[in-house]
Amino acid sequence: MLEPVVVKGKKLRRGFTTGTCAAAAAKGATMMLFSPDPGEEVEVTLPAGLVIKLKIQNREKRDSYARCCVIKDAGDDPDVTNGLAIWATARQVEKGIHIKGGRGVGIVTRPGLAVAPGQPAINPGPLAMIKNEVEKAFLACRGVKFSAPTGVEITIQVPEGEVVARKTMNSRLGIQGGISILGTTGLVEPMSEEAFKTSLTPQISQAIALGYKDIVMTPGRQSEKWAIEKYGLPAEAVVQMSNFVGYMLEECGRLGVKKVLLFGPLGKLVKVAAGIFHTHNRLSDARRETIMAHAALAGANQDIIKQIWECATTNEAVKIIKSNNLNFLFNQLAHVASKRATEYGQGKLFIGTVFTSLKGEILGLDKEALVIAVRLRSSIARRQ
Repeated sequence: MLEPVVVKGKKLRRGFTTGTCAAAAAKGATMMLFSPDPGEEVEVTLPAGLVIKLKIQNREKRDSYARCCVIKDAGDDPDVTNGLAIWATARQVEKGIHIKGGRGVGIVTRPGLAVAPGQPAINPGPLAMIKNEVEKAFLACRGVKFSAPTGVEITIQVPEGEVVARKTMNSRLGIQGGISILGTTGLVEPMSEEAFKTSLTPQISQAIALGYKDIVMTPGRQSEKWAIEKYGLPAEAVVQMSNFVGYMLEECGRLGVKKVLLFGPLGKLVKVAAGIFHTHNRLSDARRETIMAHAALAGANQDIIKQIWECATTNEAVKIIKSNNLNFLFNQLAHVASKRATEYGQGKLFIGTVFTSLKGEILGLDKEALVIAVRLRSSIARRQ
């Protein structure tokens, strides 16, 4: 049993990654192929050295193959792959260990990921873990390591993988036909923000691999859709950053991005103008205060300032600004947001900002945003 973790005073169960489940299923199938049934549980070693046991839920053996199934248990993490059946089929071949992806395991179609295009989406860490467990199983059964004329071919399958993959970022990353087999540590940490942040980084690597050194960062799917469909920004260069503006700027700097266009709703990105780089509303909400302060600096009278202060939403503040002919404030705020983001990135990045309305209409932008828009052949510049 794994020790639970405590999150906000609650004890939460840790779970196992798809990679750990695939390794256990592969080991069980190998044991079945070369010896009697492996039993109810299979022991595997996680990358950190922890030894755990996973239950074999289903099994099947025929003359030419053996297969085992392990059910993915994500613990108390809201993981979309939780409960998936992960199968491994073992077949005897002439020499070595060969790992393949079958039904429900995605195929990588674009460069920039840890796996080359054309290969099954089984990341290097899980791939090594599967091979290690298969080799240990063979050694236990035969007393020798793999050598001619005996080897094994393992095919990983996730029957419901293609359906579940629609709820992930796989299609966004060019992974088609199923889920990815993942897991650096082998464990799923419940409610892990770090895991979510890490899952966003491959978008940057992929954009670079496709030839883009200028990228667009949006808070989510709707902003991404507006950027591509309304303003012609290249889909391959548009990256979702969620609430993690600071983290993704750091990753851009680390990976060699040259220019970043922050593109999204005023209510989300205006926080950057206040020096806020984690924009979740439970952690930071200075939208009203930021807009109000810059309105005051621009000479807005006390009545306007009071109206903005009393706004319940950013959309209400937008109406007040427009009705008082203060539209220039949006461009000014975009300039400040870019300046603060540039400072956060220690001057390594050239950054521009575009603020949109809740309907995707451009409210404001700075000259840096125009430069990047032109370089990316966007219609943004032509609409100004």
